[in-house]
Amino acid sequence: MSIKLVNKIHFRNLRGDLFGGLTAAIVALPLALAFGVSSGAGAIAGLYGAIFVGFFAALFGGTPAQVSGPTGPMTVVITTVIAALVGRYPETGLTLAFTVIMLGGAFQILFGVLRLGQYITLMPYTVISGFMSGIGVIIILLEIPPLLGYESTGGVWGTLQQLPTYLSQPNLVALGLGLLTLAIVFTAPAKLNRILPSPLLALVVVTVLSVVFFGKAEIPRIGEIPTGLPTLRMPAFNLSELKDMFRYGLMLGVLGAIDSLLTSLVADSITRTQHDSDKELIGQGIGNCLSGLFGGLPGAGATMRTVVNVQAGGKTPLSGMTHAVVLLLVVLWAGPLTTAIPQAVLAGLLLKVGFDIIDWGFIKRVHHLSFKGTGLMYLVLLLTVFVDLITAVVVGVFIANMLTIKRLTDVQSDRFKAITEPTQSHNLTPAEQEILSQAEGDILLFQLGGSLSFGAAKIISQRITIIKDYQVLVLDLSDVPSIGVTAALAVETIVEDAVKRHRHVWIVVSPGQVQRRIETLKLHRFLPKTNSSNIEAGTVKLPQISLVENRFQALQSALAIVQEERQ
Repeated sequence: MSIKLVNKIHFRNLRGDLFGGLTAAIVALPLALAFGVSSGAGAIAGLYGAIFVGFFAALFGGTPAQVSGPTGPMTVVITTVIAALVGRYPETGLTLAFTVIMLGGAFQILFGVLRLGQYITLMPYTVISGFMSGIGVIIILLEIPPLLGYESTGGVWGTLQQLPTYLSQPNLVALGLGLLTLAIVFTAPAKLNRILPSPLLALVVVTVLSVVFFGKAEIPRIGEIPTGLPTLRMPAFNLSELKDMFRYGLMLGVLGAIDSLLTSLVADSITRTQHDSDKELIGQGIGNCLSGLFGGLPGAGATMRTVVNVQAGGKTPLSGMTHAVVLLLVVLWAGPLTTAIPQAVLAGLLLKVGFDIIDWGFIKRVHHLSFKGTGLMYLVLLLTVFVDLITAVVVGVFIANMLTIKRLTDVQSDRFKAITEPTQSHNLTPAEQEILSQAEGDILLFQLGGSLSFGAAKIISQRITIIKDYQVLVLDLSDVPSIGVTAALAVETIVEDAVKRHRHVWIVVSPGQVQRRIETLKLHRFLPKTNSSNIEAGTVKLPQISLVENRFQALQSALAIVQEERQ
């Protein structure tokens, strides 16, 4: 199945899409400025990111009503990248950072082409929650210095080291403006928020107050941003940094994919539509490649902007493209208006973003749901904050999968039964129970049930070694719909051990995947070579291995052998 690259643009919902796009742009404007300043690339980079990712992700993406642009998680990563590369290469570091953004977009396109979209969000909620909450904590920590009137250090550890100094010597004017911003965005009435989004209201009101009452105060402000069209920034590579650049690019690609597809799920739920994950990844990748090429921040599907767009009437990709065009008009003609915006105001806006990203609802109740889930969530959160995002996700998913395998193995083990007496089982027919009674413990019926993964192999081996006094082994796989390679090899080991001890083996298996896999093991190779003289003398009785489809038939044959050997 091919992916149709460019979305068809129609005008059947023109009024709703235009109003939705305009409303989303109003919400996006202050956040784009704040993300740009926070990243270290400048306010204009945030606007460029919103324009390029917003326009091209809508044009090529797979979620019709989604609005994309710089987000908290993506800004956290690119802030680290810019701080690291600019710190080592003051002249070319920013160009290298924009190249990393392009690499992230290329990875996203690759994910879409390889059709990995359906798998990217298949991770436990405890990992996603810890990951997103960790990003929220990072944003809060990084925005404390600007709130107190200082430049952001660009890293969690650097911020924590300098935090005592910042707290002991705050810029009281900047702190007051930042706290007022927080008060507005947290307490703005819902009715007012629908008419005039609280981030824009706070930006305008607090900036005007800062100019009127503190025009001569020494507080950090954005300054005038460039106007006009962006300039092309060709990719640049540094051989000594190539490994880290690709690692950062992969981090951006994976994070952007997760961020966007989670927002796509939100969009699906409120629009009653179904997004195309692979197409969405390709659209996001194209948007990020072009954003990096023109000096913009990386972006992803933005939940708040998407919800606002849908609520205002946006339904098609035209709304996301309209949002980008409105922001482009701001860049072309409204640059001088940003000069007076205090950075403490932007810090206040991002503190609200960080606070909202933290999964408070899950944190409050996770300890009631699962002790292991609680530990995993907090582990991922701490790794996200103090190590890095990729390590946090990899470790979290690995541990979650191990816990899942352990849980499934425990469920499987409950279906493993080693039966020598009819009273030990309730799923045998009266005729089968009579056979076991006559065998008097010389027949071991080993029943396995459910799909057997590699986690079941150890339990299989442990269970069967408990009972050693039997003459015939009946291995019942009739209730096993599928069997993994490791579990099949465990079955092979059981059969090999039984044959070495001159036990006869009947394997009950239904036609299908399990039978085919058992047959490929070629179990008859374990049988000893025929020695005609020994057989004639009756000195040995060679074991046999048989595959049958009926358990009763296997038990009958086993009983016949037991009775023959008793004579």
